Amino acid sequence: MKKLIIILVILAVVLLLIKRKDMSWRQSVMKTFYPLIMLRGKLMGKGQILRNRAGVQPPVSFYSLQMVANNGSLITFDSFKGKKVLLVNTASDCGYTGQYEELENLHRQYGEQLVVLGFPANDFKHQETKDDAAIAAFCKINYGVSFPLMKKSMVIKGSEQNEVFNWLSDSTRNGWCNQAPVWNFCKYIIDENGTLLAFFPNTVSPLSKEVLTVLK
Repeated sequence: MKKLIIILVILAVVLLLIKRKDMSWRQSVMKTFYPLIMLRGKLMGKGQILRNRAGVQPPVSFYSLQMVANNGSLITFDSFKGKKVLLVNTASDCGYTGQYEELENLHRQYGEQLVVLGFPANDFKHQETKDDAAIAAFCKINYGVSFPLMKKSMVIKGSEQNEVFNWLSDSTRNGWCNQAPVWNFCKYIIDENGTLLAFFPNTVSPLSKEVLTVLK
């Protein structure tokens, strides 16, 4: 009985240390154990990475797209000409939410030649139930996010899929890729001329050598 009490006390202390002020218990636990979640992905296989090795050009221009940002302003993609663009579908209550911090690192390190765009979506297990204002606050407070976030929308295929992810997952528009996100934090990279270069699943870190090789 004494040992059980000691174990419970230790567990309570650990939980108190894990709990972050501006996060739910689930979010706090996920952030703490994010490295282990990524390690599990490496051990079990990173999933399918897709590359445009043939250099197929898009029939529909990437720069014709536009999207409403989290703050309500309209972003026209022709302003991204001459830069690489990294587009990621995101969520606040996911085991991979820790990738927000890694995306912010990329934004700060390569900001002159790279645009990072986050697309909050509630498409997988209801892991993004917040409204746009709450999403922005959560990302800023807990991960220091300063790269643009889009208005919450649908990224999986269907009649309500947003225009950008429709382009990213339709080969008749982008030229070669039909892959929609398989989970939160899937990544698409566009080159300086508006060509879709690659798709990376959630199990691949934004700071992995695979992603950095394409970004450089």
